[in-house]
Amino acid sequence: MDAPFAATLPCRGGDYPDWHRGRSRYALWSLPVECPRILARLAEARARLGDWLHEDCRRQAHITLFVCGFPAQSPQFDDDFPATRLAAQLDALRRLRAAPFVLRIGGLRSFASAPYLTVDDPDASLAPLRAALAAQGAEIRQAPYRPHLTVGRYARAVAHAELQRRLAASVDHTPLSLPVRELHYATYAAADLAGPLRCERRLALD
Repeated sequence: MDAPFAATLPCRGGDYPDWHRGRSRYALWSLPVECPRILARLAEARARLGDWLHEDCRRQAHITLFVCGFPAQSPQFDDDFPATRLAAQLDALRRLRAAPFVLRIGGLRSFASAPYLTVDDPDASLAPLRAALAAQGAEIRQAPYRPHLTVGRYARAVAHAELQRRLAASVDHTPLSLPVRELHYATYAAADLAGPLRCERRLALD
């Protein structure tokens, strides 16, 4: 269940220099979402929530698998991500030899900070992938991991009761299959939180 909240938390646009401290890119492992039916459901959810969301939505649809941090040749901060760790993660994933799998994309729900489409992992395929990545260094995470497909970012505070009324009349909850055949190591510009992902590595599943 989602943690209770009184109202949504609007996301301030623009730059967060105290967070990135001059570092240019932020990195994560992700699962690309390119299925037309799922993208249509995502678009319907965004339309349903309307002006509650920021209009600026340039990030490609994806499910975050593991948050890495700021790529750095010479790490200085706790959230720096050295190149040696990426190499170790790639090696661990290759040795794991994970097979392609299927996730199920469901209906619309919400964290306080962002609405999302639910993600079900019926064969528990994500856990071994995350374990292989985490064995090379701790993930940058402030809350327990829950796979989800982000719909957008809230532009204003909306009372929880009002939000629930709109969610109750929201998009279809019938599960949609998402085949996962490859993993992406991607980065985005740290000064642009809504900016697009740039795929740096593709790792095909056996």
